Amino acid sequence: MQKSQEGVIGITLVANWFLPLRDTKADQKAAERAIDFMYGWFMDPLTNGDYPKSMRSLVRTRLPKFTAEQARLLIGSFDFIGLNYYSTTYATDAPQLSNDNPSYLTDSLVTAAFERDGKPIGIKIASDWLYVYPRGIRDLVLYTKEKYNNPLIYITENGVNEYNEPSLSLEESLMDTFRIDYHYRHLYYLLSAIRNGANVKGYYVWSFFDNFEWASGYTSRFGMIFIDYKNGLKRYPKLSATWYKNFLKKKTRLYSSSK
Repeated sequence: MQKSQEGVIGITLVANWFLPLRDTKADQKAAERAIDFMYGWFMDPLTNGDYPKSMRSLVRTRLPKFTAEQARLLIGSFDFIGLNYYSTTYATDAPQLSNDNPSYLTDSLVTAAFERDGKPIGIKIASDWLYVYPRGIRDLVLYTKEKYNNPLIYITENGVNEYNEPSLSLEESLMDTFRIDYHYRHLYYLLSAIRNGANVKGYYVWSFFDNFEWASGYTSRFGMIFIDYKNGLKRYPKLSATWYKNFLKKKTRLYSSSK
């Protein structure tokens, strides 16, 4: 089928990067577990046929076991990995969670946080779960390279939002300089990962248009194109759209001239 279609198939995974809240061995282990439970939960079976050891140790009999045939079918069953990266989170060891009713929310024995000593890990925009930490995209990609045998990677989502502010004029709504800064810095760190050998072949902005954003509905805007919800859904390029268009043109010219 692949030979006739000349296509590829992959899986897209949402993953934060995690940092230890404190410089302690316990919190370093907590950060590793947090990555295992969010990312390794899927990547480990796809690359070695079983769940991460930390999950096996903590979830125990509630975690299904793969048969030898299932493991064989899982290993290498993808052509690429898609990564949706938005934010980085602190992780701290939380052994007290073992006393709670077991669930996937407590099994990792990790408490997540976005602040340390009252200082946020990055700038918070319009979502409680999104703090701007550009270096995290490099660290996540390089972690994938080292742990999972350098798979082909596409960044399938990366972006930042703002509140929908009906009181702003159209001109004010289009001046999203913070989004330009966000993508510039993430692309900078992504380039660093590529220069360090990561097999990254694509980068997709989230999102092209403002859209219905899960539980937030139309109260937040991720788009590079402004949608006027009160006036026939007319579309207007934000400043970031013009910047990104020029960025892509410049990179295309540089690539063409180097061939």
